[in-house]
Amino acid sequence: MERPVIARHRTRQVRVGGVAIGGGAPIVVQSMTNTDTADVAATLAQVRALADAGSEIVRVTVNTAEAAAAVPRIRERLDAAGCAVPLVGDFHFNGHKLLAAEPACARALAKFRINPGNVGKGSKRDPQFATMIGQALEHGKPVRIGVNWGSLDADLLARMMDDNARSASPLSAEGVMREALVASAIDSARRAESLGLPAERIVLSCKVSDVQDLVVVYRELARRCDYALHLGLTEAGMGSKGIVASTAALAVLLQEGIGDTIRVSLTPEPGGSRTQEVIVAQEILQTMGLRSFAPMVTACPGCGRTTSTTFQELAARIQAYLRAAMPQWRTRYPGVERMQVAVMGCVVNGPGESKLANVGISLPGTGESPVAPVYVDGEKTVTLRGERIAEEFQQIVEDYVRATYGGEPRSAALDPERRTIPVKATA
Repeated sequence: MERPVIARHRTRQVRVGGVAIGGGAPIVVQSMTNTDTADVAATLAQVRALADAGSEIVRVTVNTAEAAAAVPRIRERLDAAGCAVPLVGDFHFNGHKLLAAEPACARALAKFRINPGNVGKGSKRDPQFATMIGQALEHGKPVRIGVNWGSLDADLLARMMDDNARSASPLSAEGVMREALVASAIDSARRAESLGLPAERIVLSCKVSDVQDLVVVYRELARRCDYALHLGLTEAGMGSKGIVASTAALAVLLQEGIGDTIRVSLTPEPGGSRTQEVIVAQEILQTMGLRSFAPMVTACPGCGRTTSTTFQELAARIQAYLRAAMPQWRTRYPGVERMQVAVMGCVVNGPGESKLANVGISLPGTGESPVAPVYVDGEKTVTLRGERIAEEFQQIVEDYVRATYGGEPRSAALDPERRTIPVKATA
């Protein structure tokens, strides 16, 4: 049976710094800082952490004159550190003033995010929107027109509600809200084009917090336009709730080929790392077979045959090790992100899963002989015993990476001709 091929929705390609969005380019992962942008040191540290975790674009809040003035200093320090991740400025309410007053900020940003729901009210809306588009034109920047459920243009929604009430076949209030989101995004994009901004410099998003609403809205966006699309479930929530809701929404749309760049908007646990949302976004794309970012670890869930926690501890250790190594491995060992590692807990599925991985270990289950065979590219190479199984298996994984993706000589532990040699057997 053939694996299904996902046909991507055709969109125009937008360049954001050195990153391509849409037009058949790989789906891009992005994130956003939650520091005060005026605090250069804190924002710089978080941008670098997000970039190291794999965020290919990072958005920062630009809400005050101090934040706008800090942006070029953050960009300079990122460049000095060799971090080329593009910065996006998130503007609400006063973006037209900040961009005009701080041209260095406009130059330092790779893209502007404009929310048409709060760019201005009444007679101020169109000229303030035009000012921001004018700044994008002057500085050669793309724009994301980001409509949000919680800040939808009230005048537009009121007009559409009135029109709907007079309709012979009125929609529900929720249906009108969804239509208003789509209309706001597309009408704003066409307004930007009429002001001179090319369609190849426009990205659209319509953020909502309900999974089914997001699916309906983006299907309609994809049906009605060919602008590049940014996906994300806004206010997804904390922990497993936020992860599950974001995955449920994004997976449906990505499977239908909709979406050119994604963000998973998780509320961090108190003291938790902002980088979790980057990892979740990457894992959504990787588990769907759309992109590869880091070696994947297959591990069994455990059962009554695996009463020891050894396999759980080893799986967690190896997964953390692979993640920590990726910032250096990404450029040094091309292709390593596609590597598969298996850490299995007993003889039922352990050998089979281990053989299917590039490197796999089958740990002993309850009552099994206290040995752990290791398989490399389907061949049993060594059997590990004793107290240092975790360290020895990690070394085998590291040796495999160097030999397979770096072209270095293979060690004895990787040689299938010497697969019966035990490693450091201890009493």
